[in-house]
Amino acid sequence: QVQLVESGGGLVQAGDSLKVSCTTSGLTFSAYAMGWFRQAPGKEREFVSSVSRGGYNTYYRDSVKGRFTISRDNAKNTVYLQMNRLKPEDTAVYYCAAGRLATTQLNDYDYWGQGTQVTVSS
Repeated sequence: QVQLVESGGGLVQAGDSLKVSCTTSGLTFSAYAMGWFRQAPGKEREFVSSVSRGGYNTYYRDSVKGRFTISRDNAKNTVYLQMNRLKPEDTAVYYCAAGRLATTQLNDYDYWGQGTQVTVSS
């Protein structure tokens, strides 16, 4: 049974930093690209960042470039998203996902976590 479990969300102030994690089980972690997506109330789920299987290639949506950093530890079956200089518009539920390729498209990911809430106050 494949499981993806996010953690590390919370309530922070604008300008603060937060690191969310996603630990997986039941799959060969190193065989999957990993992505982070987010969904704000009343909005569609959107791509945030992704990382290739070996961790060498990373991708970001424009609005988080220079502020967010994705990384993975294949020995720990875990992917991270370090978020710096957070803004109120970053407020959303953050989901991690596993797929064959590190794309920006939701449909390319096979497995999803339940999400972790990140709230940024102004």
